[in-house]
Amino acid sequence: MATIEDVAKLAGLSRTTVSRVINDQPYVTDEKRQRIIQAMNDLGYVPNSSARRLRSQKTETIAVLLPRLTNPFFGNLIEAMEEKASEWGYQVIVCQTHDSKKKEMDYLQLLKTKQVDGVIMASLVNDWEDVKPFLECGPIVFCNEYMDESSISMIHMDHKQAAYEATIHLLEQGCTHISYVSGGPESHLSKKRKEGFTEALSEYGLSFQEDLAIDWAMDVSDGQKVFHMIKDELPHVDGVFTGSDEVAAGLIYEATSSSNWVIPDDLAVVGFDNQMISLLMVPSVTTIEQPVKQMADKTVEVLIQQLLHPGALAPNRYVYPHQLLVRNSTKRKKLSIQ
Repeated sequence: MATIEDVAKLAGLSRTTVSRVINDQPYVTDEKRQRIIQAMNDLGYVPNSSARRLRSQKTETIAVLLPRLTNPFFGNLIEAMEEKASEWGYQVIVCQTHDSKKKEMDYLQLLKTKQVDGVIMASLVNDWEDVKPFLECGPIVFCNEYMDESSISMIHMDHKQAAYEATIHLLEQGCTHISYVSGGPESHLSKKRKEGFTEALSEYGLSFQEDLAIDWAMDVSDGQKVFHMIKDELPHVDGVFTGSDEVAAGLIYEATSSSNWVIPDDLAVVGFDNQMISLLMVPSVTTIEQPVKQMADKTVEVLIQQLLHPGALAPNRYVYPHQLLVRNSTKRKKLSIQ
């Protein structure tokens, strides 16, 4: 196996000059640089990237914290982030917190121990004051999740407005008893969605009903359980706002397959995220589409710019547009008179 000494000998230059080229340092003429590169190619010499990173105190690695990768939204987000990061020569590691405060804090330790250069938080379960001290160790950026009182860059859509529009749509379809279905701990993001839901109800002279709220649904299986809860305990519910297409799909499947309910006439259902499953369901699921790739690209770009220019860039907020996609799970044959 070729060594740096072999490269220096073949190029007819010193080991120090070869080291400068390998580490992309200045003060080497183009002619000498080309001689060294040619010698490396001839010998098949590959620089030790781990040693180079150690010397520069950089890992060229970004940690992305998220609740669970099995959620297609986060899977698509990670795929887009990895693609963008690789364009800058960075790699991404995925840290699933499963909405655990301890796991979230443990993963943030990666920044403190210099095992990653920066962190992207796609979810947040701890208080901001507990996360804030880690900024002394490196940059942190929010994507999807956001918190008004934080002092870092945030890339997200307006979840309050999205929930408001989805709920108004259900009300326009004649729904008067709408169940609010969410999952996991109440984060800043989920609070914003709940605000939008409540604001829409108030415009129709309705108020948020805690007895119609379900706060433990996260996947298809939970969606199936939600249907049976509505059927057995909340039979007057005629509309459902869910925070996930997975939950909406599970609910619709169970309603149509086990109880012969007609969706949306018996129950109108709205999902969230425009996952592929929302299109494949029968009926197709009305949902909110987020610009996942655009948000992922901007997040990676913002974080890497902070790594390249530490302390020089002020925090920014980037709010991306969403779209309410009306499909068959809410298109009722008989609409109420508006």
